[in-house]
Amino acid sequence: MNFNATTDTQLFPIPVAEMRERYLRLYTGAVNDVLRFNYGMHATSLPSSYAPLREEMKMAGLAFTIKGAPDITTDGEMSMRAEMLESLQQDSVVVWDCTGDTVTSQWGEVMTMAALRAGCRGALINGIRDTQAILEQKFPVFYKYKSNTGMLGRFKMYYYQKPVLIGEVIIQPGDWIFGDIDGVISIPQAITYDVLLAAEAILNREEDIKNMVESGMSPTDVVKNGGYF
Repeated sequence: MNFNATTDTQLFPIPVAEMRERYLRLYTGAVNDVLRFNYGMHATSLPSSYAPLREEMKMAGLAFTIKGAPDITTDGEMSMRAEMLESLQQDSVVVWDCTGDTVTSQWGEVMTMAALRAGCRGALINGIRDTQAILEQKFPVFYKYKSNTGMLGRFKMYYYQKPVLIGEVIIQPGDWIFGDIDGVISIPQAITYDVLLAAEAILNREEDIKNMVESGMSPTDVVKNGGYF
């Protein structure tokens, strides 16, 4: 699947940039509730081992998928990396299926610089290095570990923009990725806009529930009035 997030507004009823802004006002728990209760989807959250580099980091955008694995061969590695970076698109989120690697860093300072220039909005990755430089660029990264071991000769990228499996979630290129302090969730592209509307409704409803609690109403009466905990 190819997509051009800068001009192709037919993906959703609203521009992708507006979609991002509205998702970033949500939280992943509300989105998860919508997917579970409205759509019966119980496998949309990526593994809990991924965490934001800083707690306040949030990311939202169209999945740009990459597959790689531990591999000591290097043939064509740099040319594929360059091609991948040149293929990144505005409002994308890079999602790496690293096949369980726990040793190498697949993301660092220069990758971040190139991604930002392409309009990329975040990355989900196993290993990072050049952490201080990533922080200085204010680029949202959700990662598993830090390592000073670069991937050349230890880890190889195999392909990009094909479906990947991360944990129990299959992610298609162009699916919607949303991450915050509570983790990262993947939303099928076809329902991304409808999920947004439903999650916004939850936020509005929760304001009413919080007002009930703050007023001193008992939990039993809150439930009787349509609230929940």
